[in-house]
Amino acid sequence: MSEISKNSLKHFLLMLDCHFTWNLQKEDIEVRYVEERIDDQLEYLTIKSKVTLFNLLAYVKHLKGQNEEALESLKDAEERIQEDYANHIGKRSLVTWGNYAWIYYHMGRPREAQTYLDKVEASCKRLSSPFRYKVELPEIECEKGWALLKFGGRYYDRAKACFEKALESDPEHPEFNTGFAIVMYRMDDFDRDGTDSKSLSLSPLKKALGLDPKSTFIKVLLALKLQDLGLSSEGENYIKEALDQVASEPYVFRYAAKFYRRENNPERAIELLKKALKLVPTSAFLHHQMGLCHRVQMITIKKATWNKPRGRDKQEVNKLIQSAIFHFETAVREKPLFVFAYLDLANMYAEAGELKKAEDIFQKVLGLEHVREEEKQQAHFKYGRFLEFHRKVGDLAMHHYLEGIKINPKFCTPLVKALQNLALKRLNQNSFDAKSLGALALVHNLHGEKNQAVAYYERALKQDPGNSEYISALLELRLSI
Repeated sequence: MSEISKNSLKHFLLMLDCHFTWNLQKEDIEVRYVEERIDDQLEYLTIKSKVTLFNLLAYVKHLKGQNEEALESLKDAEERIQEDYANHIGKRSLVTWGNYAWIYYHMGRPREAQTYLDKVEASCKRLSSPFRYKVELPEIECEKGWALLKFGGRYYDRAKACFEKALESDPEHPEFNTGFAIVMYRMDDFDRDGTDSKSLSLSPLKKALGLDPKSTFIKVLLALKLQDLGLSSEGENYIKEALDQVASEPYVFRYAAKFYRRENNPERAIELLKKALKLVPTSAFLHHQMGLCHRVQMITIKKATWNKPRGRDKQEVNKLIQSAIFHFETAVREKPLFVFAYLDLANMYAEAGELKKAEDIFQKVLGLEHVREEEKQQAHFKYGRFLEFHRKVGDLAMHHYLEGIKINPKFCTPLVKALQNLALKRLNQNSFDAKSLGALALVHNLHGEKNQAVAYYERALKQDPGNSEYISALLELRLSI
């Protein structure tokens, strides 16, 4: 391919509406993990059509450098389009043809790429599109929304916008409503600050289920949302309905297990997780959930023995700790950017008294790139707790609480509370501790208690007169009062 023809071809390829133009960045996902999840969904997820999954799988295989395999996935997508959308092949093939064009371009096969560009152009003409290689269709917005959703939390706002745009064209479309409900559920989870659960997804989940009453996936998500809102009995009804509908759907088993674990019934949760692991033995999510169940069982024994288990209880606690470690280690091996599994693993090593291993894991997590702000914030919080209660290093713990708060002061209630408690404890031991006085000033400021914040900053500056951070914060506060 000459440089001129390559450049001119790329100019037209960039006009397409497909995975290659949706700004889906390889750095934001763990490619192998996403590929495995798509494979699992193709095998086990009960949905009307799997065209979207085949298209996404093709893109992920391209990211792995497997363009021949990507073409095979696109052939699978074409076959499903023929089966599922026989009367709308031109319309439903636009994304697939766009992906074909891009893959052939990357393989250095311009003629094939041009062939698929021509197919897209002809279809756009038939659909009376004002654009040469693109047509605005709610189905394409929906497919784009699913792709963005699969690429993780950084993409959820864009995914939400796609499903909203699709719904403008057809407000009662079951798949559009399902996509919108799921992304709202995910965003509810991300917007949680450790206190009150948001419930923006409750209404969308109910509507999606009303439009698709057989959807087991929506049923289990709705159950978990109801549980968040203190309506566990109503939620369990949906869990039982979903379990009655399926014989081998790991996605139902895993969310049902999460429901029962949060109901403090880890035994029932483990029973369901074992069923799911027989189907998908390498699932990082399932191993993480299994580890959490063993942790719940461990905590139950420790509480019952006033945190001093002996004899058989001590043996059982040690066994549960080792089981949890095994499952958390498996989770992070299968999904190397699984921040919460790393943090749970570090804390379990701390429980086992292996503080050096715990320290190493915390350091690894804090050094991870391409993780969300919420995950980085949680890492500082958990590490701070470890430093405060296991290593008894109050200064360093306070530093990490402050670092976590700086990431996003909006969603940091547990961090602020931990910082406040530690600062008060340290001031009881030394009322002149400048760091603790400055920390309490920040806490009062975050709570909107400006006069109290001013008073604490003034006290902190008496002990540390040249502290530029305190001086700047105090000046800003005085100007705002």
